[in-house]
Formats: sequence, structure tokens, C-alpha cells
Amino acid sequence: MMLRNIVTLTLNDLAIAFKNKTIFLIVFIPLFVFFSLKLVDMSGTDVKKTRLGLIQTEVYAPAIVKTITAADQFFTLLPVSTEAEGKQWVKEKKIDGLLLRDGQEKQSVVLVVLKKESLQALSIVESFSALQKAVEGKNNSWISDVTPLQEGGIQKQTLPTWILMLVLLVGFIIMPAQVAEEKEKKLLLALLQTPIREIEWLIAKVLSGMLLILSAVLLLHLLGKFEPGNVLSYVAIITVGSFCFSSYGILLGFLCRNQASARTLGVMFYLPHLLPSALSDFSQKLTAVAPFLPSYQLYEPIKSILLDGGCISNLSREWLYLLLFGVASLCGSYLLMKKRWLM
Repeated sequence: MMLRNIVTLTLNDLAIAFKNKTIFLIVFIPLFVFFSLKLVDMSGTDVKKTRLGLIQTEVYAPAIVKTITAADQFFTLLPVSTEAEGKQWVKEKKIDGLLLRDGQEKQSVVLVVLKKESLQALSIVESFSALQKAVEGKNNSWISDVTPLQEGGIQKQTLPTWILMLVLLVGFIIMPAQVAEEKEKKLLLALLQTPIREIEWLIAKVLSGMLLILSAVLLLHLLGKFEPGNVLSYVAIITVGSFCFSSYGILLGFLCRNQASARTLGVMFYLPHLLPSALSDFSQKLTAVAPFLPSYQLYEPIKSILLDGGCISNLSREWLYLLLFGVASLCGSYLLMKKRWLM
């Protein structure tokens, strides 16, 4: 009798999971992670060539250029016009490193990389050292110095990812569940019977989401003692980002009938917006895919301001994208609210 009751209750729970679409996560999450990892650049069985930029007007040591040109199975040399263009290519991951002529040591070069502590930078230095030892029999490397474009420890380097996670957590997990709960319990219908108008409710809900996001980001900075370089630009991009994803979350909440469906749908939107943007630093393929997501339009400006000292005046395209996306989501929510969608 006990066994039958246990089996019955287990089957009932599984049926509820199917009804609430929670079971979809069991299939969706592994599949999404699998395809995301497929997009990450993998070396496979072949050795991945390191792409190095050489400034066309610079005069490098002939031995260095001749040796790395001959080692074409390991290196690909790409000409760049200026040092500024080469550094921009490094940031955009078009090349793995930029070689600059050392002003003091004529037989050495300075390596410019995105992050000094990265495996890519270590691999380049070791490869140069091995090539020099094979050609000249010396132990010293041709690289006299390694200059990173992004300074800071691992805590600061990962800060943009943590901030993106907080924003998406509120936008895709908390906000849809709140909206769906008010619909499920008929609280929203009751409010609409009062003089409160739809647009007033929407503005209040967006403001609450923005306050949650701004409070979470502020707390993270206070606890970690992180100081953004350009405070005004940082506040501006976080504000418009919180507006965008609060509006986005409200729209998702209106697409669901109950809280369980909202949580499931939220997770299904959360991961596709988080992983491609956060992993774009490690993959040129994801760098090409991620810009189509609104999360990337927030992640890149945050990373630019925190790590590169960027300014909002140079990020107008991303700022406008987030603003328009938020307005479009809010308009969609308003239309669904007027139609009393799934209420």
C-alpha cells in the first residue's frame, strides 16, 4: 500500500512538472550548454595558429621576423597600419597579440595582449622562447616585456560578468515570477478595477525592477570595494540596462499564466542571454553571435567602462539599443495588459 502511494505521488509530481513546463528545463539546459560549448573555439586535433600583428611602418629585428615567418605552422602574421589599430584588433580578438619594436633593445619586441595572466599570453611567450633557443641557442626570450590592455586582478576582470548575472537574475527570474503571481492570484485584475491605469502599473513595476537591480549592483561594489573609472558613464549604462531588462522581464511575465511557467520561461531566457555574452571573451565565434543579444549590448559597455576606462559618449549605439529594446518590451506588455492576456 505504501509503495503504491509513493508511486502515485511520484507520478503526480511528474505530471505537474509537465503541466507547469518545469520538465522542459531538464532537456533545455543540457542542450543549450552543449551547443554553446560547440561555439567556443576549440583547437581539436590541429594546433591552433597564434595570430600576431606587425606594424607595417616598424622595423623589427630581421632574425625575429624571419623565424616566426618560417614557423607558419604556429604563427600567422597580420600587418596593421598603426599601433592604435593593432591594439583595437587585440580588443576585438582579430589577433591574439601585437608586436611592438623595443626602443631600448633593438633585438627584442614588446608583446601587447588583452590580459597578461591569460593562457594565450603565456603560450606566446613560451613559443617565442622555444624558437629563440632553437635558432640562437639562447635561453632569454625575444620578448622584453608583456603589456596588457586590460589591467586588474581576477576579481576586477570577472566583475562585468557578475554584474550581468545580477541584472539578468532580476530581469528573467524575479520580474516574470512577480507579474505571473499577480495574474495567477487575480491581484492585477482587482487593481485594474480601481482608478489605477495600465500605464501607471507598468511604470511602477519597471521602477521596482530598476531599484532592485541598482541596489544589487551597488551592494556588489560596496562589498568588493570596486571603483568604476567613469562614474557618470557607469551609472548611465546601468540605469538604461536595468530599464531594458526590467521591461523585458515584465513582458515575459505577461506571456505566462502562473509562477511555475514564468520561472521556467525565465531560465530559458536567462542562460541564452548570459552564456554567449560572458563566454565571448574566449571565442571569436561567440563574439560574432553575441552582439545580436541585448545582454551583450550591456555587457560590452560595462566591460569597456570598468576595464578600459570607456565613456558613454563612445557607447551611444549600445545605450540607444538598450533604450529602444526596453521601450519596445514595455509597449508589448501594455498591449497584452489591455487585452487581459491569460488573466
